Amino acid sequence: MASRLTYKSKQLFFVLIKISLVVAAFYFIYKKLTKNSDLNFYDFLLFLSKNNSFSLKKITFLIILSILNWFFEILKWQELVSFIQKISFKRALEQSLGSLTASLFTPNRIGEYAAKAIYFRRPLRKRILLINLLSNLLQMGITTILGIMGLLFFYRSYNINLSINSLIIIASVSVFTLVLIVFLFRKNNFGLKGFPLGKIKQFIIYYPRNKLVLATLFSLLRYLIFSFQFYYLLTLFGIDISYLNAMMVITSMYLLASIIPSIFVFDVVIKGSIVVYLFSFLGVEELISLSVVTLMWILNFVLPSIIGSYYVLIFNLPKNNN
Repeated sequence: MASRLTYKSKQLFFVLIKISLVVAAFYFIYKKLTKNSDLNFYDFLLFLSKNNSFSLKKITFLIILSILNWFFEILKWQELVSFIQKISFKRALEQSLGSLTASLFTPNRIGEYAAKAIYFRRPLRKRILLINLLSNLLQMGITTILGIMGLLFFYRSYNINLSINSLIIIASVSVFTLVLIVFLFRKNNFGLKGFPLGKIKQFIIYYPRNKLVLATLFSLLRYLIFSFQFYYLLTLFGIDISYLNAMMVITSMYLLASIIPSIFVFDVVIKGSIVVYLFSFLGVEELISLSVVTLMWILNFVLPSIIGSYYVLIFNLPKNNN
């Protein structure tokens, strides 16, 4: 009787945790939309209501782009995970969207690592953490490569004048980052908690090349999709700009927003401040820049999180969890 009561208590506690995660995610979304110091939510809604460019067909197209963005992210996760365990696309979708909801309110979405790992049996979880790290590194690699290219073209095209102090700060940060990376990779005894860097390097080096190539391709396709979505939103707000000029700014924005420390990934305030500054060189109004950033966040994070909340609520621990 006592053991049965304990089992029911554990089940109730588990249900409460799942509900708490969903409530926390929704509260985070509400707070980010309504408490944004740079963009008043009601002004944002009023601005959208006055814009006649958002027809049903165009809204549908924007949603399709968001679906494609997550489609390739799910394919990437399915492909990378198949190295240690084959999973269906449906299962990969559940893990990707469920972990998004569960980690949305955590600093830098660090909770995604634990959220994805818990879908697997205990013996596999350490490797799942490394696979998730690898997945994020591949996406960051695409962001960095295209971002540096975009930033160089942007700098040359618009003759941005940086003060001596700004150049010193940028150079210092770059050198410090490079030295730190070299130091960490030479110190094999350093690493993430429970993962010496030597083992992480070995894990990545011996990962199947065909899976890495395919996952990199999916990362690139994702990047091209959501960057085009950003450009398309600009055109809907009446911004007359060529795709290449827009991409110079968009790739620069994603790079700077990724390397600047922030509490939350794709934070509306952080990316909003960066995009306002960068697009000011193109004469884009602040309200339009902030509205595009907010819509991108809604389309690619809020909507998937709402779907993911369902997967969080129906989640059950894997069988044979030993």
